[in-house]
Parts: sequence; structure tokens; C-alpha cells
Amino acid sequence: MTSTMRRTAFRMAAALLALFIFLFDTLSPLEGAVAVLYVLVVLLAAGTGRRIDIIVAATASLVLTIVAYMGTHSLHAGAPILRALVSVAATAIATALALKNQAATATLAAQARLLNLSHDMIFVRDPLGRITFWNRAAEDIYGWSSAEVMGRVADALLETRYPIRRDAIDGILQDTGRWDGTLEHRTKAGNWITVESRWALQRDGHGEVVGVFETNTDVTERKAAHTALVRSERRYRHMFNASRVGVVQEDWTATRAEIAALGIQGGAAMSAYLAGHPEFVARLRRLTRIVDVNPAFLAMMGAETRADFHRSVDNVLVEADPTFGPALAAFARGDGFHEGETEIVTVDGRRVPVIFTITFPTAADGDGNVLVFVVDVTDRRRAQDALLQAQAELAHAARVATLGELTASIAHEVNQPLMAVVTSGEAALRWLRRPEPDLTEVDSALGRVVSEGRRASEIVKRIRAFLTKTPAPPTPLDVATLIEEAAQLVQRELVRAQVEFHVEIPPGLPPVIGDRVQLQQVVVNLMVNAGQAMAEHDGRRLLTIAAEHRPEAGIEIALSDTGPGISAANLERLFDPFFTTKPDGMGMGLAICRTTAQAHGGTLTVESVPGGGATFRLTLPVLQHGESA
Repeated sequence: MTSTMRRTAFRMAAALLALFIFLFDTLSPLEGAVAVLYVLVVLLAAGTGRRIDIIVAATASLVLTIVAYMGTHSLHAGAPILRALVSVAATAIATALALKNQAATATLAAQARLLNLSHDMIFVRDPLGRITFWNRAAEDIYGWSSAEVMGRVADALLETRYPIRRDAIDGILQDTGRWDGTLEHRTKAGNWITVESRWALQRDGHGEVVGVFETNTDVTERKAAHTALVRSERRYRHMFNASRVGVVQEDWTATRAEIAALGIQGGAAMSAYLAGHPEFVARLRRLTRIVDVNPAFLAMMGAETRADFHRSVDNVLVEADPTFGPALAAFARGDGFHEGETEIVTVDGRRVPVIFTITFPTAADGDGNVLVFVVDVTDRRRAQDALLQAQAELAHAARVATLGELTASIAHEVNQPLMAVVTSGEAALRWLRRPEPDLTEVDSALGRVVSEGRRASEIVKRIRAFLTKTPAPPTPLDVATLIEEAAQLVQRELVRAQVEFHVEIPPGLPPVIGDRVQLQQVVVNLMVNAGQAMAEHDGRRLLTIAAEHRPEAGIEIALSDTGPGISAANLERLFDPFFTTKPDGMGMGLAICRTTAQAHGGTLTVESVPGGGATFRLTLPVLQHGESA
């Protein structure tokens, strides 16, 4: 039934009852306060919930009471007029009470509507814990309708879980009139939710407790998010502390403010400014604060407590550190990270070589959580130095072994100028011993002596340089001269093996950068290998060395022979250390050659078809225009 129909029904019932009472009061011979029954008419009209209906019903009842009295009694009748006054008074009092109750009901209805608008679950329970009000949010979240919960005990319905004992909560509620805390409730669907609950006592006019007003806010998701955040923070802290990599948390807030104050737009302009203003970079080093460090970084720095590092980056980096400026430029550009290699100063003043990665958070995350991951590379640097030393020793041993194989060639090379010196010296003596010395011939012979002596000296110097252990600094090298000097060392060996030697080097090749001795060793080793490969080969024995400039790769030196070639199985392992096809070989020559080429920024590759010879290709970077050695 709709509210309109309900109001109509109450109005009709009130009208019919009023008519019946009027007729009965008028026509009945009974002498009594029948008009008192008009109170029922007023109460029926109050059922519509409308103020105007109560007033209309009360007015009609008073009028009917007076009309009935005037029609059946005189104005001077004693008892009847008293009964009429009692009826009027009763009707008036009922009307006043109905109007007051209607006003109170309207107020409660308005309050209920407001409570139903709330997103919080609100319900009221009486002193025994039974629910007397249940708002719409409580229906939506808990799952029970208002009709289903009325009169049920709230704790039993919701299976409430309290953070402390219930009697302690009741004690606080009685003492203060309020209580708040976090509870857990179970919904109709069986799910547990966490709520922030606020209780307030309701008292009547005499101060007696008539109920408890309870407001609950669902914080299940918020609690889950907080729990996840705490778990994440705990996991992060564990990773931070347990990591064997040094981790430093830094605050770059002041650094960003200083960079922003410059007003420089563009990464290139910022990099140029930082490069030209070292004093600005130094100031930002002092402004960049260290917030926290992990135990691994403490150990790296030789410190005992984190308190030693709640200071600036300037206290950790070496004075001449070249990496902070580029890191600032990366930070200003908005890069996500920056990597580099530098040295840090420990508590006791030692310098520790490290590699690092700086991770910059997004602008939304703020600049107080810049993380720097630091790895101590002291052991690695020592290992690299030891490896380079071992490689140098091994390369020297390989050169000595190569010269051992070329002993006959070296002896022949040295013997030739020495024999020429002897021959020219003897000729000079003969010209001097003549009755009339021919000084012109003597001068010519002595000139040949000097020339051949210098030639012998150059041969010895070249061999001594080839045997040196100490690597020379990289210098610009002419490719033709490099190949010519290497060929002079192995020329006799190639002649003895009956190998033809052909060089194809165009003029005007740009110079390469490198160590003369190391690159000579590569070319000599490749030429010796080619000669030995062709020594037992039937047919033409030809070694060709060609050089050309390839803009994309640099200078390519190709050494091609007409030997038996290299099998596919051996080709894959040819540059592996200790792999050799020679009965008395060490298997290090080609491995050293490739390592040397790579150390010079080049490559060494091989191509071969069994029975069709082999070609080794050595590429080396060229000296660029304006570049210094």
C-alpha cells in the first residue's frame, strides 16, 4: 500500500468514526461523556503523519461535540455541560499530544534520512544490545536489511571481535560516554571486515541510558594497504640491510632547487654549464645529503655506525672526482639512473675504487629517496692488473719463443752487415797499403763500413724492442712501416721455406694508434704461422699482405697464404688458449694475437677453405682528425 492510499484510509476511518460518534451522541438516550470518543478520531487522523489532518480532525470533533450538545441540552444544564467540557478538553489534549508526537516523529524521520545518507554503517542498540535502528549503509555493507536485524543482539549478529576485553570497553563508555577503536565484524556473506568504530551513549531526560549510538567506518582496504605497506617497508629494509652491495640513500631536494634556480633549459646546455663552473658542482656536492647507509657500505667505509654518514656526499667522494657533474646533468635531464666509476674516501683516509649506479625517483616521489648502489672493485682491479701483467709476461714469452724459431733468420740478418763491414774494412786497408794510398777508395770503403754498422745496429735495436717487456704508450703508427719492419724479422725464414712474399699497401693510409711492439708481434706471429703452414705444402707458396682503409671499421690488414687451409673443426677453436695443431706448440700465439687486437679496439678473424689456404684479417682503428695519441 502506498503512502497516499494509507493516508486516505486513515482519513476515511476518522471521518466515519466521527460521524458514528456524533450520531450516537445525538440520538442515544445515554447520559455520558460520549464525545470523549472524539479522541480516537484525532488519533486516527494522526496516523496519516500530516499536521493538517490532525488539526482538521480536532476542529471537526470540537464542532460536532458542540453541535451535539446544543441539539440535546440547554445552555444551563449542569452535568451535561460539564461532560461536554470534559470531552472538549480531552480532544484538545489528544490534539496537542498528537501534534507533538507528529513533530517528534518528523524530526526523527529527518534524522533517519540524514543517517541513511551517510557512507558509514550506523545503528542504535538498546541497553541489552538489541538493534533498534539500522541505516542504509549498514544494509549495503553488512548485507542484512533493517527488518532482518531489528531486535537482534548486535554482537551475536556481527560476531564482533574486540581489541580488548568487552567489559573494559563498557567501563570506558560508562565513564566518558564515548569509546572509539578498531573492531572486526562478519558480514552476512561470511566475510570479515575491519571497521573504525565510534560509540556514544544515549540518555533520556532523567539521565538514564536508553541506548548506544554506534558509527562504523569500513577500513578493510585501508588496513590491507597499510599492512602491505608495512610488509613492503619491512622487506625493503631487510633487502637494504642484508644486501652485500653498498647502498646509500641521499636527499637531492636542495640540489634540485639550486639547479632549478639556474633556469637553464636543455640537457646539453646544463652539461656545458656544469663543465664550465666547477665551483657550482662543488657547492652541490656539499648540499647533497646522505640520509642512510646499509651495513655493507659501512664496512666498505671502515665505519661502525650510521651516524658517521648523516652528512653530505662531499665527505665521501675524492676531491678530484669527475663523476658528480655528469650525475647532476643526468638528474637535471630527468634520467632514471646514472652509472659510473670513481673512488671514495674511507673513514681512515684510504681511497677505494668503486663502480656505482644512481637511481633517481620520479618527480612525484620527491627527491629525498635517491638510492646509490656502490660496489667495491678493489679486488677486481687487482685481478685486472694481475691479468694484464700475466698477459704481458705471456706475450713476452711468446715473442722470445718466436725469435727462437727465427734464430737462423736473425743470425743471417746480423751476419750480412757484419760481413759487409769486414769486407769494406779489408778493402780500405788494401787501398791504404798501396805505395800511393787511394784515399777516395778508402773514403768510399769506410762509408760502407759506417752504413753497414748502422744497419746492424738497427737490426739489433729492432730485436731488442721486440723482446721488451714494458708496453710502450700508444702512438700513431704508419701501417706500411709496421708491416715492413715485421717482414724484416721473418724474411729469412720465409726465404728458407721457399715462400714468395707479396705486399699490397696503397699510399696515403691514415695512421693507426697502438703499441708498435705488440702490433709487430701480431703481424710476425701471423706471418710465421703462414710460412710454417706452407713449408710442407706442394705447389706455389705465396704469402700476400694487403691493407686498405674501411671507413666503418678502420684499417684492415689481410694476410693470405696458399697453404692447406684449416679444417672446420679446428677453425672454431683456433683462437682458444692452449689449442695448437703443432707437435711442439704452446697454443698461445693466436690467443695473444686476438687479445692484443681487441685491446687496441680492433678485431682478428680468420677465413679458410680446406685446401684453399687461409686468410687472417686484422682490423685496427685509425687516428681521427683532431685526436691526439
